[in-house]
Amino acid sequence: MVKKLKKVDVVIVGSGWVGGIAAAELTKAGHKVVILERGKNKKQEDFIGTKDELRYSKRYDLMQELNKDTITSRNSMDKVAMPVRNNMNARLGNHTGGAGVHWNGLAFRWLPYDFEIYSKTVERYGKDKIPKESTMQDWGITYDELEPYFDKYEKTAAISGEESPLGPPRSDKYPLPPMKETPAIRLFTEATKNLGYHPYRIPSANASQTYTNPDGETINGCVYCAFCEEYGCDFGAKADPIITVLATAQKTGNLEIRNDSFVNSVSHDGKKAIGLVYTDTNTGEVFEQPADIVVLAGFVFTNTRLLLTSKIGQPYNPKTGQGIIGKNFTGHFSNLSTYIGARGFFENKKFNNFMGTGGLGATIDDFSGDYEDHTNLDFLHGYEVHYSQLGTRPIAHNSVPEGTPGWGKEFKKQSLKYFNRNLFITAQSGFLPNKNTYMDLDPTYKDALGNPLLRVTVTYAKQDIARAKAGVARCAEIMKAMGADTMNVDVVKDDTAFDHKFYTDHFFGGAIMGADPATSAVNTYSQMWDMDNLFVVGGSSFPHTGNYNPTVTIGAFAYRAAEGMITYLKEGGNLAYKKLEKNA
Repeated sequence: MVKKLKKVDVVIVGSGWVGGIAAAELTKAGHKVVILERGKNKKQEDFIGTKDELRYSKRYDLMQELNKDTITSRNSMDKVAMPVRNNMNARLGNHTGGAGVHWNGLAFRWLPYDFEIYSKTVERYGKDKIPKESTMQDWGITYDELEPYFDKYEKTAAISGEESPLGPPRSDKYPLPPMKETPAIRLFTEATKNLGYHPYRIPSANASQTYTNPDGETINGCVYCAFCEEYGCDFGAKADPIITVLATAQKTGNLEIRNDSFVNSVSHDGKKAIGLVYTDTNTGEVFEQPADIVVLAGFVFTNTRLLLTSKIGQPYNPKTGQGIIGKNFTGHFSNLSTYIGARGFFENKKFNNFMGTGGLGATIDDFSGDYEDHTNLDFLHGYEVHYSQLGTRPIAHNSVPEGTPGWGKEFKKQSLKYFNRNLFITAQSGFLPNKNTYMDLDPTYKDALGNPLLRVTVTYAKQDIARAKAGVARCAEIMKAMGADTMNVDVVKDDTAFDHKFYTDHFFGGAIMGADPATSAVNTYSQMWDMDNLFVVGGSSFPHTGNYNPTVTIGAFAYRAAEGMITYLKEGGNLAYKKLEKNA
């Protein structure tokens, strides 16, 4: 029996950055908002004194319970997908604040090239440069149109940084100066300069000094304790939804967050969304929360599954190429797009690697996006090379040179010797969509409440492997210039396939954005073409993966979507059509 609740202005799935931004803007405008969060209630005070590597990095206290809800995965359509059950392989955020609580804080803007990738590629190289299996497309928006929203997010989240020598234009400087420089960062910077590249400091959501944002929320200065990724911030020094946008929304008195609420479907009449149907996981009761606007602000997997199970939009069919929902799944895959590079070992240099923070480091843009001429290269898009000093926590950081035994006396000896004598450089690359990489509903497996699991199929294209090879080679070049005595360099083979268990990073697609309802699920305000009071916000709308971390770009689109929601509540209608009519 489904109990129908009193209607509100807006109901939102998820309390991460996207849901939090929407809630803050809507509640400040006077609208009543309910957020349905499947995880537990969390406050910043819950993370004080919790530098517990066993609890958070090994037992994954802030991650989704995969024995209750997960995805199934395979690396080709001719295989049977299997459930992903280990958090080591799928670090999907849970609880209030979502992944915005346990992120590192790397805070890049994506490039103008990303938003107009198809047209800019054709303009520079011709259509024949685009592989036949590629489904890449323009986003329907330009960097210049999105720039004010980038600026707004950076000021909300206290981003510390310096302008890239090659980067796109900015309307204002970063709100805070960059993080501290360390000897290892200096070594990377000097080596890349000597190679003719253009290093700069990584923009970071770890505040370089105490800051009060435009909404009046205070983010404290970072103390470089090294517990960022997989952890909530002990000191309130890493911008997250709890201490920023959710705090702002709660102060209005117009926000209610309902924790332990697992959303099963979007209720609708075929033309309009009516509300969300969810289960209270404490009592087992099922409720429907009606609203004028429904917002899917969960992770890519959550949003896509809800659209498919609710029968909203046409599911993507890889055999025919027809349909939209589930199309263009892309990501920073751990054995191809990130976590690969070169690790250098130094015999006569020691670094204080135990100090660090999520966004501390330096990077180069020389090979990002389309900065490098791809005419004679066998791939499109690029890779971002960086050194990041996260801080070496005691349990998981014991890198040793290749050839060292994996355990025993010699392993212990080398672990102690090289603990502060090794540095790692990685090249995070873009990943372009292809017709065989997508999401649909699994025909067999279900979650704890009986809903079908989402099935994810990932097939690497030749250009993705070629791009990864180029990135690793660049890492080795830079590490050699830094003076490493020996190196462990990752190997990308020609037949490298997606390891179907690993979902440890950033993922996109499923409800992609565009200017044409025939080729996209949402307009540039993240509003569904098929149902104008339904907004699908976040990485779900990204038609491809850029080579940078995505949070700032996700935040920018969330602010644009929130602006669209407020306009819709005043005027109704499809905002993209209204814009066209206004400009006609």
